[in-house]
Amino acid sequence: MRDLPPLHTLPAFEAPARLGSFLAATEALHLTPSAISHRIRQLEAHLGVGL
Repeated sequence: MRDLPPLHTLPAFEAPARLGSFLAATEALHLTPSAISHRIRQLEAHLGVGL
């Protein structure tokens, strides 16, 4: 069984998909674009796939 990904990374993946843009996601999550990017990279590393 695979470990769960770090839970703080999931909103950084979900918000851009739901809102339709990374800019909207940064505003909704109160994060910088760099923080969103880092969290998505962390999720990709955990899953072993590019998203």
